[in-house]
Amino acid sequence: MKKVLAIVGPTAVGKTSLSIELAKRLNGEIISGDSMQVYRTLDIGTAKVTKKEMSGIPHHLIDIKEVTEGYSVSEFQATAREVIATICSRGKLPIVVGGTGLYIQSLLWDYKLGNERDQQDPRLRRMYEAYAKEHGKEALWRYLAERDPLAAQKIHLNNQKKVIRALEVFELTGRSIMVPEKEPKLLYDAYLIGLDTKRELLYARIDQRVESMLESGILDEARSLYKTPTVQAAQGIGYKEFFPYFAGEISLEEAAAVVQQQSRRYAKRQLTWFRNRMDVHWYDLVQHPEDISQIISAAKCWLEEGSVCQNE
Repeated sequence: MKKVLAIVGPTAVGKTSLSIELAKRLNGEIISGDSMQVYRTLDIGTAKVTKKEMSGIPHHLIDIKEVTEGYSVSEFQATAREVIATICSRGKLPIVVGGTGLYIQSLLWDYKLGNERDQQDPRLRRMYEAYAKEHGKEALWRYLAERDPLAAQKIHLNNQKKVIRALEVFELTGRSIMVPEKEPKLLYDAYLIGLDTKRELLYARIDQRVESMLESGILDEARSLYKTPTVQAAQGIGYKEFFPYFAGEISLEEAAAVVQQQSRRYAKRQLTWFRNRMDVHWYDLVQHPEDISQIISAAKCWLEEGSVCQNE
């Protein structure tokens, strides 16, 4: 199997800098596993790597979409697998970096994402859309909870698109969209490195990052999305929270506090996903930056010997 290195974890723990360092040491190229960095012009709010930070290392799946376009996990899965094959054909190491757990999991394992032709029915979608329009999003979500409690636990009632998709899959297949038809298998010889730090320190770093984004001009990016609030990109954390501020409903300080709160909650969800679903080798480079040498040694052992060194 092709070797793929993945660097995962919540926001603000140093994934970008580690990925570039490992790419230099291990002859690698980087694939973004982030659902928002695909959008052009959304640089500050997505903490997108800069040209200077790239240090000449090729980066893939960044700035490939306009903000008016959609982007799905199935599209990421197909495109990223093509990129992995291309990188490997050049004799280099693919390094996938991101905090979007579903993206990383769908890429490395042979997950079927429910986008097959026999799991789509426009008639059903229109029916559920009409139901939501007449009875409201909450009523639609309650209907999902009755039919597929597992999906309802994972999908927020405001995410009408995903609620309808879950109902569509359940109606057509009789199974939850959250449960694969068979146990997925790894498609690659994958080695996963996770970055984390103490919760209070992580939250402080997230709060500081939001303040830095404000200083760097995130409001300009958010204001551009405010003009088209229904596009997928506008739903990203760090953007939609400023819409009430632009509408004069709350102060800038209140909006920033909401961004910080939502970012902290998202970080918690990211960690839960990675810890519960994947075999990850965890490190804390925030408190122990010297551990980078240990990470490099472990990755080299995996590359050269096909296993992780015992003294990792």
